[in-house]
Amino acid sequence: MSNFYTDIRFLKGVGEKRAQHLYSLGIDTIGALLRYYPRGYEDFSNIKQIFDCSADEKVCVKARIVTPITEHVIRKNMTLYKFTAIDGTAQMQVTIFNNKYLANRLHEGSEYLFLGKMQAGTFLPAMSSPEIREVGSTGIAPIYPASKNMTSAAIGKLVKTALGGCEIEDVLPESIKNKYKLCDLRTAIENIHFPKSEEALARAKQHLVFEELFVLRTGLMLLKNKRRIKSPFVFVNDYTGDYIKSLPFEMTGAQKRVISECVSDMASGRVMNRLVQGDVGCGKTAVAAALMYHTAKSGFQAAIMAPTEILAEQHYKSLCESLKNTDIKCVLITGSLKKSEKQRAKEMLLSGEAQIAVGTHALISGDVTFKNLALVITDEQHRFGVSQRAELSSKGMRPHTLVMSATPIPRTLGLIIYGDLDISIIDEYPRGRQQIENYCVESGLRQRVFGYIKKHLDEGRQGYIVCPMVEENEELDIKSAEEYFAKIKDNEFKNYSVGLLHGKMKPKEKETVMRAFKDGEIGLLVCTTVIEVGIDVPNAAIMVIENAERFGLSQLHQLRGRIGRGQYKSTCIFISDYKSGTTADRLNVIKQNNDGFKIADEDLRLRGPGDFLGSRQHGLPQLKIADIYADNDVLRLTGMAAAALLENDPKLTNDESKNLRQEIIKMYKKLNEN
Repeated sequence: MSNFYTDIRFLKGVGEKRAQHLYSLGIDTIGALLRYYPRGYEDFSNIKQIFDCSADEKVCVKARIVTPITEHVIRKNMTLYKFTAIDGTAQMQVTIFNNKYLANRLHEGSEYLFLGKMQAGTFLPAMSSPEIREVGSTGIAPIYPASKNMTSAAIGKLVKTALGGCEIEDVLPESIKNKYKLCDLRTAIENIHFPKSEEALARAKQHLVFEELFVLRTGLMLLKNKRRIKSPFVFVNDYTGDYIKSLPFEMTGAQKRVISECVSDMASGRVMNRLVQGDVGCGKTAVAAALMYHTAKSGFQAAIMAPTEILAEQHYKSLCESLKNTDIKCVLITGSLKKSEKQRAKEMLLSGEAQIAVGTHALISGDVTFKNLALVITDEQHRFGVSQRAELSSKGMRPHTLVMSATPIPRTLGLIIYGDLDISIIDEYPRGRQQIENYCVESGLRQRVFGYIKKHLDEGRQGYIVCPMVEENEELDIKSAEEYFAKIKDNEFKNYSVGLLHGKMKPKEKETVMRAFKDGEIGLLVCTTVIEVGIDVPNAAIMVIENAERFGLSQLHQLRGRIGRGQYKSTCIFISDYKSGTTADRLNVIKQNNDGFKIADEDLRLRGPGDFLGSRQHGLPQLKIADIYADNDVLRLTGMAAAALLENDPKLTNDESKNLRQEIIKMYKKLNEN
């Protein structure tokens, strides 16, 4: 695509200084400028007469300036420019704020287009700070995400320059464009910036949304296909049934189904790359244990990496308990282990004496070596970066990989976030799992809430109070964990054992507090979202979440999942003073629903995909024009189109696919010419 990828500083009218301003907006090439789509549009095409305009109506009028443009200094840094304009039906008063450059460009006696909100003035209708254009520029004008140094108008001017001299070749293969009746890319880019009509704008958006999702889906399918490499670990026999029979509880049908899917992968001769997704408390750990048992009985080694020491210890203890009547040996490797204990564990892994390793990121340190690592599992995978998971996998020769997540992702979004993995979903709860009662209350009822917490503590239960921030924020009136803790431990809860936990504490301090809470030495834990992962305390039966409106629905659900893990009836109380609007609607969803997948769907609908994509350490590109929720049908179509194309052209080597291939290589930087 020749100059499409030329550095933006070489575009006429840019230069070194302006290039720096464009770089800060993410515009580094001429192509990136053309792909810098408007955030909205001003419609100068629907012109109304002043006499027919209503107050507070946003309109476009064509009028002639009939008075001199006068300057009025109101105060320091505030200058107004005023004049009167007429269109033959009526006059209007126009005021421009602090824009001498614009005022100097306007001339008495000339006609202009004025776009703005009409106001009822004292003597005449009025417009304040309207958008003003030359009469010849009728049509739909773009509004760009701008900065102090690069205005929307300046960006638009550069886009026009780029369009005049840039070669734009289609990314989509001709066969795809024809099948889905899409315009060419140049037409789409021209009309997304400067649409000739509403219909032309719709056609442009249709092409660009389809193209963006098609490139994404095709790239992910290629990535998944590249990962379907031959495995040196082929599991002939299925030992998971023996493990399932040995358990003191009955596994759910969903757990058995997911185990079967993984066993099938591990016997296929290809490397498994699978995500096990399930709601909080659905039994993912038991699935992981069955697969590690299966690996060990097959003569190989397995490793599971957890994000915190306390979670790693929980996995280790439960595995040791379930394997106590077998000849399988399990070792623990964490940062706080004694040097002699860690050395012994490493020796057992190197010799093959230990078949299962449980640990934190300490597992990926350079001196941890396995004899024949065949299965790698990461728990709460969103807490690990891609490189950390890859480092653990590099401890073996192409081991099978399983990642587990307790953050339900809507299927629509999962196609993009996890498009390079096979997905298994555990959608059943084990028997006996407690349903949590939910309440939303105003802050004025906080003392009654405290009384309810004390009732639980007096009965021997434990609880959490979650605050959204560590330090006080007076402007937003957000409860601080530190201030909150200091206040209640000396007042309302002075006769109780209260602990504090937040992300700014040192790792050893956090581990100490979490362990004290798990052991029952702390009855009430004041904390931030650091408890989202890593504490399994069956005795915890109450949670209070302050400023609940500050959290996403999925995060509230994750936090709530810390209670209801034992035999005791559990309660979650959301404190918020929002009584109406979207915020209240969101809290109502969490109050009425304990199903994480339904909550995730609502979160996506109400807040959009930003939270999900933003928290994903996957290296996936941000979507520029497509909307995962609104463009769900297009997402489905592009999936079918990508699959059909790759069936006929698996490596995109056909001539019509060359630009698509280049775009995918550029986008992912993970695919090479092979």
